[in-house]
Amino acid sequence: MAKRDERMSEEEEESEAESMSESESGGRGESRGGLDYIMSLPDVPMKLPPHVELQRTRVFCNTDAPNHTDTIQYSGAFASVGIDNSFRLDHFRKDFRVEVIRCSDDDMEFDMIGIDPAIANAFRRILIAEVPTMAIEKVLIANNTSVVQDEVLAHRLGLIPISVDPRLFEYAENNALNERNSIVFKLHVRCERGGPRLTVKANALTWLPNGSEFPLQSEDPNSNSTSKPKTYTSFSCSQDSLPEFSSNPIGFKGRLNDIIISKLAPGQEIELEAHAVKGIGKTHAKWSPVATAWYRMLPEVVLLEEIEDELAENLKSKCPVGVFDIEDIGNGKKRLNVARPRACTLCRECIREGEEWEKRVSLRRVKDHFIFTIESTGALPPEVLFTEAVKILESKCERVISELS
Repeated sequence: MAKRDERMSEEEEESEAESMSESESGGRGESRGGLDYIMSLPDVPMKLPPHVELQRTRVFCNTDAPNHTDTIQYSGAFASVGIDNSFRLDHFRKDFRVEVIRCSDDDMEFDMIGIDPAIANAFRRILIAEVPTMAIEKVLIANNTSVVQDEVLAHRLGLIPISVDPRLFEYAENNALNERNSIVFKLHVRCERGGPRLTVKANALTWLPNGSEFPLQSEDPNSNSTSKPKTYTSFSCSQDSLPEFSSNPIGFKGRLNDIIISKLAPGQEIELEAHAVKGIGKTHAKWSPVATAWYRMLPEVVLLEEIEDELAENLKSKCPVGVFDIEDIGNGKKRLNVARPRACTLCRECIREGEEWEKRVSLRRVKDHFIFTIESTGALPPEVLFTEAVKILESKCERVISELS
C-alpha cells in the first residue's frame, strides 16, 4: 500500500509540472500573438493615417516657417500601427529613378526621385569638391609690364577652365611633370606703341605639346653648354603624338576662348608659361568642374477649395512666376487651377495676406523628390560630371564596406 501511495504521489507531481509548463508556454504564446491579435481587429489601421502620411512625406510651407522638415528614418517610428519604416533595398530599387528634364552643353536639370536628402547632398558635395579637372597650378612669368600684378595674373589664369578630359591624365603629386600628368601653355603678347589698346583673351594661350620651353638655371658653371638645356618639364614624347590628343588638341573651346585675361596699353607686354595639373575642388576652387550644383525639393501647390471669379483673378495676379492659370467654366464664371507647380519658388505671396488664404491654398514640398541642376564650367559636359560623381560615391561605399568587413 505504501508503494502504491508513493507511485500515485509521483504521478500527481508530474501532472502538476506538466500543467504548469503548459500554462507558461500558453502565456508566452499569448504574448507573442498579442500584436497579431491587435492588428487583426477591424478598427486598427494597417496604413498610416492620411495626416501622418502627409507629415512623413511632405514639408508644409506656412507663412511664418516651414513645418515637418525632418525625415523619419528609424525603423520603429510607426511600430505601434504595424508599419515597418526600416530601409529596404528592394523598395529603394523599385522607387528610385532619375528623369532628365533638359540637358545642354552647359547645364543639366534632372529629377532624383525616391532618395534621402543626405544622398542628394552627397552628390552635390562630390560634384563641387571631388570630381577632378585640369587647371593651371604654376605660372612662370618672364615679363609682365601690364597693370595686372603677377599674383593676380596667375590667379586669373588658374580660374580659366581647360577643355580637356581629366580622365586621360594622372595626378602629378610630387612627381616630375611629364606628358601624362601636365599640360603646358605659353602666352606672349605685346601691344605695339602707337596702336590701340589690346585685350588679351584665353585664346592667346598656346598649347606646347613638347613641354616647357623655359630653361632651368644651371647650378654647375662648368656644365657642357652644348647639351640640350633642361626645362621645367620632363616630356619623353610629344603630347600630340599620343592617340588621345592627336585628333583632339588641348585648348579652350567655345565661349572659353573669350575669357579676358588682361588689357594692355601701348608698349606693355606679357610673356609667361603656365603649367596645368590634375586636382579636385577640395584642394582649390579652380579645380571645381561646376559653376554651381544645387537642388530643391519638388514644390506642390494644392487648392483646398475652389477659387472663382474675383478671388481667382486676385490670386493669379499675386504669383510672380505664373504658377496659377484661369479657365472659363461657362456662364461667365472663371475658376483658378494650378498650371505650373514646378515653377513655384515658395515665395508665399499667395498666402501672405491672411489666415483665410492659408485655408484656400496649401504650399508643400515633396521630401524624396529633388530637382537637381548642374551648371558646368565648360571643362566637361554636365552629364559626364554626374556619372563621374556616381562613380566616386560608389567607390566611397565600397571603401566603407571593405573597412567594415
